[in-house]
Amino acid sequence: MSKVTLDAVRFPQKKLLEGALFEAVEADAPLVLELLFVSEADIRALNREKRGVDAVTDVLSFPAAALKAGEPVRAAEHPDCVELGKRTRRMYLGSVVICKKRAKEQAEEYGHSFEREVCYLAVHGFLHCLGYDHETEEERRVMRAREEEIMQKIGLGREQ
Repeated sequence: MSKVTLDAVRFPQKKLLEGALFEAVEADAPLVLELLFVSEADIRALNREKRGVDAVTDVLSFPAAALKAGEPVRAAEHPDCVELGKRTRRMYLGSVVICKKRAKEQAEEYGHSFEREVCYLAVHGFLHCLGYDHETEEERRVMRAREEEIMQKIGLGREQ
């Protein structure tokens, strides 16, 4: 049985989010996702350096492995992403970087809480680390449905 742990972050919905992410993926090892909050300057620098886009954005994802959307995560297929401890092993999925200021602005723009926006951006980044994308209309439809499903489990869906 797998478990998702969000490293390096503290916010009220952390446990709810970890639980919902745990239910969203089949994995044979505990999963770790690094979630970081940064300034506009930092996310702009990352966006420029990693994507060649010189602009502030809300969220960036840095998957550790090339996973396929909707498929089970098998640690043995990605040994370079597995940490071995004394009694356990964990698979590192990657990093999700959120611009705190953009999240606050978007929460105001969309008329919902900052916490909902942060959770949505974390879910969005998590799904990218699992191989989901939104380059085509079909990919966007599938990814949005998964986002909404996870957000509903947290109790932060669009209707809530």
